[in-house]
Amino acid sequence: MFVEAKLKTRLLRRMGEAIDAFRMIENGDRVMVCLSGGKDSHTLLDLLLDVQRRAPVKFDLLAVNLDQKQPGFPAEVLPEYLTHRGVPYRIVESNTYAVVKRLVAEGKTYCAVCSRLRRGILYNIAVEEGCSKIALGHHADDIITTFLLNLFYVGTLKAMPPVLRSDDGRNTIIRPLAYCREKDIAQFAKSANFPIIPCDLCGSQPNLKRARVARLIDDLETEIPHVRASMLTALGNTVPSHLLDPGIFDFKKLSTASGDVEAELDLVLGHTDSEPALVAIAQAMESNHPR
Repeated sequence: MFVEAKLKTRLLRRMGEAIDAFRMIENGDRVMVCLSGGKDSHTLLDLLLDVQRRAPVKFDLLAVNLDQKQPGFPAEVLPEYLTHRGVPYRIVESNTYAVVKRLVAEGKTYCAVCSRLRRGILYNIAVEEGCSKIALGHHADDIITTFLLNLFYVGTLKAMPPVLRSDDGRNTIIRPLAYCREKDIAQFAKSANFPIIPCDLCGSQPNLKRARVARLIDDLETEIPHVRASMLTALGNTVPSHLLDPGIFDFKKLSTASGDVEAELDLVLGHTDSEPALVAIAQAMESNHPR
């Protein structure tokens, strides 16, 4: 119980920081929590219930599960759990499993098609239920992994935004776990004994690019202990004048740019690789987003 309470306190602190930093939840919001049955969404709901009790703003929660009709899916588990906890909920039944299996060739990944189908259904449910926000369970590791996936395979500097308004303006996505580490979530979910329901689609597929990138980050962490904190901090600490996108920085008007040329040369030539200041910076980032 002590370990669970300690983990929950840490996760709640980080969730609170994210909600405050990006103004994710406001007074009068009705938040639809997408509950898949996995560790992330269970933790998301549990923490939001705690925030709801303590927060100075008043907001409502609605847990929504999309029953995709996967073979062997224990349909009774989540209704029983949510009823026991007194959480308002809605179960939406749609056989997207069969659609994904039909559309995706053998050996190809299901994620893109599956997520697109789920997103469309959940967006419509949010409108039907009058929900002003849709809360997803993506955490810090999902965000930095997505960043590297886009960097390596797509050619864009893009991650998962903490708040996103849909193109049609009907829905607003929030990611309250944006500052939370996956290993903390996994430990908390285990200690809290949530009724976890594994995914038989994407979760059953080996050799996904996302899994490959996650292993790369794990490998890097053995050499660079603060690599996750550093990447997460970097995503909120961009310098457009030092990238290559003329759409966000006007390189033709160099008078708008300024900087320490000597420092830039030192970095290029590697003169600062062993500077104690770098260690201090990493430690500071780790204290802001600790593991």
